[in-house]
Amino acid sequence: MDIEQIVETVLAKIQQQGRLPTESQQTMQFNEPASSVDEPLNAQIIAHARAITPARIGIGHTGTRMKTAHYLHFRVDHAAAQDAVYQEVDEALLQRLQLPILHSNAKDLKQYLMDLQAGRTLAETSTSWVKQHLKKHIDVQIIISNGLSSAAIEANIESILPALLQGLQLKNITMNPPVYVKRARVWLQDEIAKLVDCKLAIILIGERPGLNTAESMSAYLIYRPTDKTVEADRTVISNIHEAGLAPVEAGAYLSEIMAQMLQLECTGVTFMRKKTATN
Repeated sequence: MDIEQIVETVLAKIQQQGRLPTESQQTMQFNEPASSVDEPLNAQIIAHARAITPARIGIGHTGTRMKTAHYLHFRVDHAAAQDAVYQEVDEALLQRLQLPILHSNAKDLKQYLMDLQAGRTLAETSTSWVKQHLKKHIDVQIIISNGLSSAAIEANIESILPALLQGLQLKNITMNPPVYVKRARVWLQDEIAKLVDCKLAIILIGERPGLNTAESMSAYLIYRPTDKTVEADRTVISNIHEAGLAPVEAGAYLSEIMAQMLQLECTGVTFMRKKTATN
């Protein structure tokens, strides 16, 4: 009998006995199972540690295994992480945000996961679209991609994008409309930046999902990338989600540092060095 059958059998028995929790109780249990350490030496320390980290600590055990409630919570988080990678962003959301849908050279998810270079370059049809529809010689180009988590885009983009756009507009920074690229890697922003000849490119991309959250997004910024650009030239703001850096706050913050990057004409390590020198 596999784990799914075991779980279904246990739940069926609990339901027959009238002990199945209500929907609200189930939500509470799966979102944050209580500590179940038997006879702890210091329950206060365990409670404090659990309050400051989402890591699975202080959960107790039965023999050599974690207890059932925590194991089920682990399975829920693992399933959410898998779904974030394998599912696509809802196209109704992209249409609502009026985001043009472009494609990388990764024809499917398998190629995207196995061939890094395929996700770093635009498909030929998308390259032609960029050349035909996007203005050149602008300050900023915003790119959005599911990356490794469609859940991150669906959870955050409607909050972060308006804040970012408003912040840039208030600073009179010129930009093209944002574009969405399916199955992109971070370096794809370099190609688009060169195609539109923008000063600064930013890609909002889903991070690799973990067991704490599958909804974390990162923002990568690069100033005038060239063939000699290295990762130290890139700035990244990560952990953007409701339980980390709130998306609305992230949008406002990004607009501020992007204005500084345009003024100092750099990103990455050079930006941090120049910014420190001017403060």
